[in-house]
Amino acid sequence: MELFSQYLLKIDEALRRELDLYSWSEFYAPLRYACDGGKRIRPLILLLSAESIKTKAIGLVNVTENDAAFMAASAIELLHTESVIHDDIIDEENIRRGKPSFHVKYGYNNSILTADFVLGIILNIGSKMDDSRVSGELSKAAIKMSEGEIMEIKFGKDRKIKEDDYIKVLEYKTASLFEASAKIGAILSGGVEDEIHAMAAFGSLLGIAYQIHDDLMDWSNEDRLFNLLVKKNGQSREFVERMEGLYLSYSTKAKNELRKIHDSTPKRHLERLTDLASLQL
Repeated sequence: MELFSQYLLKIDEALRRELDLYSWSEFYAPLRYACDGGKRIRPLILLLSAESIKTKAIGLVNVTENDAAFMAASAIELLHTESVIHDDIIDEENIRRGKPSFHVKYGYNNSILTADFVLGIILNIGSKMDDSRVSGELSKAAIKMSEGEIMEIKFGKDRKIKEDDYIKVLEYKTASLFEASAKIGAILSGGVEDEIHAMAAFGSLLGIAYQIHDDLMDWSNEDRLFNLLVKKNGQSREFVERMEGLYLSYSTKAKNELRKIHDSTPKRHLERLTDLASLQL
């Protein structure tokens, strides 16, 4: 948090500016509640990706309040927020970020409508972007995240779930937004095709590693696919160690993609994010 404090502060300021555009709305207070807290890792990846691709790091002092990267970062965080509102309803989670989940505080009807309203904000942000690829990547991520959620529901009813099924869910539900974050950053900073592809691959691989690591650290939710795999494998230490090796493998692959990007301080920051063991997720 100390290393990225300046970035996180700027992200929160940009997100607040976007939300303040809707201060007239009944959804304003609930939106502020929904967006409060969180690690902001996805918008952080977008900004670091953008800076990594720049021939010269732009530096935070040179980023204007209207910078497209910060608008896109806000859209990424809002898309994550929308998915969290839906996930907590589906998973029947009553606590989120140390406080009542959105549907617990505001009810189911308000939750559904607020998530719809958030989608409208994301569409509005996309319409302001000069590059249509940004809207395309946001749309693609939203579609894949929904596919991942429905896959998880389907596989959760199947006690014969395989590790490949689990990874596929992570690829769609979690990694797609990480991929979009890194890819949009590269697009906005004028990256060439190889750079954009490398950043997209980095984001996807990091997203999978991130979720495996998160699941390894939290076995309390009995309904998660990871827990079904643990039970299927007899809750053995060997299985857990194999999954730890898998997350390290994805983390290493993510780092390897970054080798295709020229060296810079922002790139080294992205490399730090692949060291998931150093983060308290």
